[in-house]
Amino acid sequence: MANKVKWVTDIEKSVLINNFEKRGWTQVTENEDWNFYWMSVQTIRNVFSVDTGYRLSDEQMVNHFPNHYELTRKDLMIKNIKRYRKDMEKEGSPLAEKDENGKYLYLDFVPVTFMLPADYNLFVEEFRKSPSSTWIMKPCGKAQGKGIFLINKLSQIKKWSRDSRTSTFVAASSGKEAYVISLYIDNPLLIGGKKFDLRLYVLVTTYRPLKCYMYKLGFCRFCTVKYTPSTSELDNMFVHLTNVAIQRHGDDYNHVHGGKWTVSNLRLYLESTRGKEVTSRLFDQIHWIMVQSLKAVAPVMNNDKHCFECYGYDIIIDDKLKPWLIEVNASPSLTSSTANDRILKYNLINDTLNIVTPNGDIPDCRWNRSPPREALGNYQVLPFLHTESTGGWWHYNWGEQALGNGWSRMSEMVSKPSNTWFLFILFQVLL
Repeated sequence: MANKVKWVTDIEKSVLINNFEKRGWTQVTENEDWNFYWMSVQTIRNVFSVDTGYRLSDEQMVNHFPNHYELTRKDLMIKNIKRYRKDMEKEGSPLAEKDENGKYLYLDFVPVTFMLPADYNLFVEEFRKSPSSTWIMKPCGKAQGKGIFLINKLSQIKKWSRDSRTSTFVAASSGKEAYVISLYIDNPLLIGGKKFDLRLYVLVTTYRPLKCYMYKLGFCRFCTVKYTPSTSELDNMFVHLTNVAIQRHGDDYNHVHGGKWTVSNLRLYLESTRGKEVTSRLFDQIHWIMVQSLKAVAPVMNNDKHCFECYGYDIIIDDKLKPWLIEVNASPSLTSSTANDRILKYNLINDTLNIVTPNGDIPDCRWNRSPPREALGNYQVLPFLHTESTGGWWHYNWGEQALGNGWSRMSEMVSKPSNTWFLFILFQVLL
């Protein structure tokens, strides 16, 4: 009889533990010999620390890459994407093509963003080009909507800096937390008058070569209060932030559905109101964004063979059906807010384990990280991944789909709603 996998975790979530127990794995402590450790981002720092870390064997696996923060920390994600764009320009890649206004045609998938305080002067210059615009400030190292606020006047930043006794704004070099400030997407696609974003999961088993898989069962998170761009509501986070950690405190929060739609319901809604072709292109763009963000960090990622990572991507769609990457989470929440939520996250972990620990056996870090198709479950190989470089020009195996006429020149096709009754039911659930 084969030896059982010995597991340990410092994240006490039932969707994790139930999956481990279902496989007949044996729980041990972190001080004992273990094969599989599902750990927090705080613990991963210690595992790979020069001072306190230790050497992992070929039969040990962990769920984070050592420097995952190159993608999952807000400021570093933006820094790496900006560097990636410049690298593409230097190579003469058509991906770096710009329009007459200097905007990227194919790599314009993150809002204009600056780091504070380092980029303050650059931000002021950009702000003055469009003084009526709204911006959103976020602390780089926090999650669940903590510390986020919106501004539409320069004086608001100055007042915040003065009022902040811990003054993260005054000196980034002091080691205190920095902020990013991004142009706020003030024209989000609304359903039932409410703003929403998408939480999608991406599994990376190796960065070199890049092997990544998208989970098909993501969901939308809705605000509880109808959206308005009015400046009088800039402080109302129930209007602007979709985080469940914030929305669940609202008076209109629904504990039955948790303000969530499945991605399949969103797709059905869009196909019925905008057309199947436009909807398919939208999701192709989202897949494109995921792959390009991963390629942006691949050169700097420590591709340790003992690691894999399941990222939580947050995407916002604007009213022109253009998707925007907002951030990537290293430890997407495994807390279940509804029964459907618990089922989704249990299946997410199950399908993830089926890929990274084939057949539930003791991990072997020497495997080729290419699972058979039948092991993918609800994961699918991300398209737009494999490229061939010829004379500095990129030929994509998926043909002319991306570069054809450019995402920004995509025409919208509107069809008659074909599932009127189903859409009516969806609206009743949401509202």
